[in-house]
Amino acid sequence: MADLPILKFEEKIVETVEKNPVVVVIGETGSGKSTQLSQILHRSGYTKSGIIAVTQPRRVAAVSVARRVAHELGVQLGEEVGYAIRFEDRTSDKTIIKYLTDGCLLRESLSNPELNQYSVIILDEAHERSLNTDILLGLMKRLVRMDSSSLKVLITSATLDGGKVSRFFSNCPVLTVPGKLFPVEVLYSRERPKSYIESSLKTALDIHIREPRGDVLIFMTGQDDIEKMVSKLEEKVQSLEEGSCMDALILPLHGSLPPEMQVRVFSPAPSNCRRFIVATNIAETSLTVDGVVYVIDSGYVKQRQYNPSTGMYSLDVVQISRVQADQRAGRAGRTCPGKCYRLYPSAVYHEEFLDATIPEIQRSSLAGTVLYLKSLDLPDINILKFDFLDQPSSESLEDALKQLYLIDAIDENGLITHIGRTMSELPLEPSLSRTLIEANELGCLSQALTVTAMLSAETTLISTRSKNSEKKRKRSSSDLPDGSGWGDHIQLLQIYEKWDRANYDPQWCIDNNLQVRGMMFTKDVRKQLCQILQKIAKGPLDVQSNRRSKEKTDDYKSLRRALCAGYGNQLAERKIHHNGYRTLGYKSQLVQVHPSSVLEMDEDGNMPNYVVYHELIATSRPFMRNVCAVEMSWAIPISRKLEKMDVNKLSGGSSASGEYGPKGDEQLGSPKKEVDISKSPDDHDSRIQAARERFLARKSKK
Repeated sequence: MADLPILKFEEKIVETVEKNPVVVVIGETGSGKSTQLSQILHRSGYTKSGIIAVTQPRRVAAVSVARRVAHELGVQLGEEVGYAIRFEDRTSDKTIIKYLTDGCLLRESLSNPELNQYSVIILDEAHERSLNTDILLGLMKRLVRMDSSSLKVLITSATLDGGKVSRFFSNCPVLTVPGKLFPVEVLYSRERPKSYIESSLKTALDIHIREPRGDVLIFMTGQDDIEKMVSKLEEKVQSLEEGSCMDALILPLHGSLPPEMQVRVFSPAPSNCRRFIVATNIAETSLTVDGVVYVIDSGYVKQRQYNPSTGMYSLDVVQISRVQADQRAGRAGRTCPGKCYRLYPSAVYHEEFLDATIPEIQRSSLAGTVLYLKSLDLPDINILKFDFLDQPSSESLEDALKQLYLIDAIDENGLITHIGRTMSELPLEPSLSRTLIEANELGCLSQALTVTAMLSAETTLISTRSKNSEKKRKRSSSDLPDGSGWGDHIQLLQIYEKWDRANYDPQWCIDNNLQVRGMMFTKDVRKQLCQILQKIAKGPLDVQSNRRSKEKTDDYKSLRRALCAGYGNQLAERKIHHNGYRTLGYKSQLVQVHPSSVLEMDEDGNMPNYVVYHELIATSRPFMRNVCAVEMSWAIPISRKLEKMDVNKLSGGSSASGEYGPKGDEQLGSPKKEVDISKSPDDHDSRIQAARERFLARKSKK
């Protein structure tokens, strides 16, 4: 730690922070910014007036860096140094340095908008431009302008455009701290390989056989590719002639790994053994793995993208940016001179790669973001004109406003409702928050909690070692509940309840080819959601009654009705004489039920007339994933709300009159404000606007 470059600038950093509310720190790779900035400010006395918060875009990074800082300070993790990530909080009253995800800090700001428990907030790895970090940048800009605020804000990164951020914060100072990098030799391929997995495998074996000792970091696009690569590499290494080269230890690294497997990556290799770390882009900057001398860069990353015109997500493998490529190469020069093997030609790097990654705020659904902004009780905020570092498209913001209106989070004037305010207090996407609130009204909160936990924990039903898991799920689920014909949400509930009746036995999961870790995480998520709901509600809630002597259709009906309220903007109607569906509302398109679904046809071979879906995904064709049957009487009132929708009113700010909604003292499940949906808008301008939107929608299809 003593020779980290940032420590040579300690005096300058402290002096600059004292004189300025906002400072941008460009700490190059290897400078020690993530672990040392908080300690520098701690030594300067900032922890005497509040906690030092350090945000990370990724959960794995928040945990690992907190663990490292606790070790360096000689304290127990969770005491003076702690961390907070979604569904896990390891802090205490003693905590003075707190690492947390940017999403957790946003959630804290709802209950304490001034964030006055903190003396310093450090937004680390800001170059990743995560959705939450971009919102925090806008929020910090508001906070530091307040006369009463003594908050210090540091925005740190290895590759961020410091000048751009400085201008955003009224030309705040930019400090550049050099990194500790050894020279890295960059080697390009002559052409793009047909398979980057096979090319990575060949390159890794060549390094292992021919190059001196040193660990190898291989960048893959996602968990599936990582598992294939680990399996193939293990097989190839084991087939090498004994004694022809050193031993090898092959380790995966991605965000879904359990903590005990993540920790293995940070332990040094055994003697006479080379480590191969096969990782996602989490290893670009968020985590530093010591001992890496060789980097294999496939040139690709898996990126989740949202199309607001269709409401559809796609998970695409796309080319990385030049910034990402440089970050990956830099991983090879941390401890000694290294080599970076780029599996693409030099011309691709210089001519095809973008300068920097497209910010997440410009490729994500913004419903949760807009709900957060609406809940801040800041009447001057106009959603369409909020001060973002990079403005998202107006189409994305309008899409989010429509989503929130259709699930009763905001009213027709864009004002947050008591339902929306309660939704904002839950660490869930809006559709699941709304489902829980409706379920409490209908007496099926316990069942809805289970479904929500299963979905929000992103549990993979089939073991990750299975190949073609989506196709295999349907074939492998014969011993599991079938959803009683109603669909996937009901099946998720039935699976959890069956596991509950087995007393949460891990062997039951194994016998049914379910991920033990995923199911255990679901159990933890459900418990924490119960605790959060108990705090929000003023009265007792029935959140624990899992066990039932027999299945009750009435329970499923109430749950399905709650799901319909939660997924109000995600409704679809079956086309006559065809099992394809047409999405309702402003996203009218043809989709199909995903092959993995357990939704059943009736005796005439037809699917249910109306369904809700958890998400739309674009693969070989548009699919609805996680689908549940609902009734027409529940669906039609939601679709009729579109008749009185005016996106300009929904935006709020100066265009909307009156105060923002109630101050959050309503009980969970208090009576809903009735909305008259039987009448069309009387306003002439609204009708013209609605006609214009219909015309544009028809035009876009041609």
